[in-house]
Amino acid sequence: MGTVNHTDISHTVFHLLGIPGLEDQHMWISIPFFISYITALLGNSLLIFIILTRPSLHEPMYLFLCMLAGADIVLSTSTVPQALSIFWFHAGEISLDRCITQLFFIHSTFISESGILLVMAFDRYIAICYPLRYITVLTKSLIGKIGVGIFLRSYGTIFPIIFLLKRLTFCRTNILPHTACEHAGLSKYACNDLQVHIWYGFFVLMSTVNLDVVLIFVSYVLILRAVFHMPSQDARHKALNTCGSHVCVIILFYGPGIFSTLNHQFGYKISTGVHVLLANVCILAPPMLNPIIYGVKTKQIRDQVTHVLFLKVI
Repeated sequence: MGTVNHTDISHTVFHLLGIPGLEDQHMWISIPFFISYITALLGNSLLIFIILTRPSLHEPMYLFLCMLAGADIVLSTSTVPQALSIFWFHAGEISLDRCITQLFFIHSTFISESGILLVMAFDRYIAICYPLRYITVLTKSLIGKIGVGIFLRSYGTIFPIIFLLKRLTFCRTNILPHTACEHAGLSKYACNDLQVHIWYGFFVLMSTVNLDVVLIFVSYVLILRAVFHMPSQDARHKALNTCGSHVCVIILFYGPGIFSTLNHQFGYKISTGVHVLLANVCILAPPMLNPIIYGVKTKQIRDQVTHVLFLKVI
């Protein structure tokens, strides 16, 4: 599976190395991966179950949280089992079609989560700035349409990448120094001109994640302006407290990604293995910690979790 430089040969099978330079530590590295994945599956599944089965939680904020939990399960399932198979069984071989399918779900789910975080910011904006109109504005019908719009946007923007990748000739190498397939990491091993890929990737990033970040920032500027105009300190504290969980999740979701991007741009002396680890943290941390954050900081969810896990057992 070495490097091949003949443009008439296009690889259809690739080999994922896992974490380069740390191959002898793969078994130990697999432990936090496995724990994170099980925690994400159990935590998000429990969150979805509680929200769907408790009528008192059928409010816009919790329905959006249910969408986020579902996206977290898809994101972690798209990546962690593949990584564990490499760590445990050295099963890094993957076909081009499977590789493209994996990166499609990784990128589209990431964009979906970004969109869900944006509408959750909009939810907090309406709840704080227009509390009397909250229920009439965010109806279940509108929430359903927003959910469909989020997933259509994510799948619609990533879908063309499938056809762009299928047209490439992968003649450089079929060895990928990563635990999963991703667009930039796969396309750079093609012998074709990648200008279309570069510009389309830039368009997707600017029209989805970057736009979401700007709109979330604007939402919280408006929220803070409304909060500091409240006459009562208790009212200000209560309003800010309702945003606490969402702000933590936003930092957890975008923070590692920004840090990883900065490392790619300026961390020339950082090894490939560290870059791969940081990329995995971006995928592992949010699905594992999001249910914990909302469980700890949201009383309604905390009470329902206690009821499901403990009172029924007693």
